[in-house]
Amino acid sequence: MKNQEREKREGSYRPSEGKTGGGCWFVSMEEVPGVRAELEGKRIVVTNGCFDLLHVGHLRCLDFARSLGDLLWVGVNDDRSVRSQKGENRPIHPEAERAELLAGLRPVDLVTVFPGRRATAFLQAVRPTVYIKGGDYQRETLDAEEREALERMGVEIRFFPLVEGRSTTAAWEALQKR
Repeated sequence: MKNQEREKREGSYRPSEGKTGGGCWFVSMEEVPGVRAELEGKRIVVTNGCFDLLHVGHLRCLDFARSLGDLLWVGVNDDRSVRSQKGENRPIHPEAERAELLAGLRPVDLVTVFPGRRATAFLQAVRPTVYIKGGDYQRETLDAEEREALERMGVEIRFFPLVEGRSTTAAWEALQKR
């Protein structure tokens, strides 16, 4: 059953070599504690989001995030949470494909799809050194539960400025007008 659930999340394709030195790039929530233990002493940078329609703002933010540590671990909202946040016509791409696309980007080392609207459990399991969010957020507008968890762990919180004119919402709205 566990393999069937993983196949559903990941799809049938898994790269043979991970970017972090042999392991696979996809880490299930169940596998996070073990992988995290193997990375003890590394400067781990984390970001998270829906990543429904990738654009240059995402890439620049991921590149910036990766420059701040030894590896970049990206959390991806599962399909159910994206629907609850963005509406019934989202996500455009299923979680396994969003995870695979992110993992294929040069700055990204590890990807985990997490359940629920909040990344709190993912963040607590990974225990990053640095947490990055886009410039559409500020410390005060981060989810209070997530922010409190990050602060309790002593995580450095950083923000990447928005890339003018680039957002998933704007891209989606433009596509719907066509």
